Amino acid sequence: MTPPSTGFQVNLDDNSPLYMQLARRLAQDVRDGRYQADQALPSERTLSEQLDVSRVTARKAIDQLVDQGLVVRRRGSGNYIAPRIEQPLSNLSSFSEQLQQRGYRPGSHWLRREVLPADADEQLSLGLSPGTRVARLERLRLADDMPMAYEISVIPATVLPRPEGVTNSLYAHLAKTGHMPVRALQHIRAMNAPLELAERLDITEGRAVLFITRVGYLESGEPVELTHSYCRSDHYDFVAELRRAT
Repeated sequence: MTPPSTGFQVNLDDNSPLYMQLARRLAQDVRDGRYQADQALPSERTLSEQLDVSRVTARKAIDQLVDQGLVVRRRGSGNYIAPRIEQPLSNLSSFSEQLQQRGYRPGSHWLRREVLPADADEQLSLGLSPGTRVARLERLRLADDMPMAYEISVIPATVLPRPEGVTNSLYAHLAKTGHMPVRALQHIRAMNAPLELAERLDITEGRAVLFITRVGYLESGEPVELTHSYCRSDHYDFVAELRRAT
């Protein structure tokens, strides 16, 4: 187990409580890479002994890290560094590919996989006629069994007649049938999680989440995928490289 950075001292010029100072020090350790994703954080007792603070101070500092989304509690096991996904906005990749590239184990908890008539929003986004049937897939996306996003994907039923055949990666399934999107338009905005969404993502009601709408297109330009994703903002970073026009 990696020890926290040494030499923690009370900053007498800082009027914030000691546990807040300790929380900032531990948060910096996490960001500096002294702890890796899914690594156990030292216990309250260990932290109090290593840093010469009370267990109450250590406990309240850990509470702050949990509130910030840097640490997750696992009942009966301890406190662990939370996974985090950094997703370049210039790359079209699946959730499973993003996690595997970063050493996490992707998973899905399926809520619904069914074929039914497209609603008005789906008709407009996918260029479908009224009454056209679509496959609608609703699930929680998991990283090492931790909820990361709630996702609803809609595919024309002519492309995906049996949605129950999708086991984990939707894009991998579409690639097998020759319907893999080659480009996508994606819109991202922030929203506060209502109670039902918060319960699904294991966060507090009203917490900020990232709401992402993506429409994926085939090489022919035909829209083939509409996905609405509600991502935990404490575990997602979206990165864009910008260049100045010359």
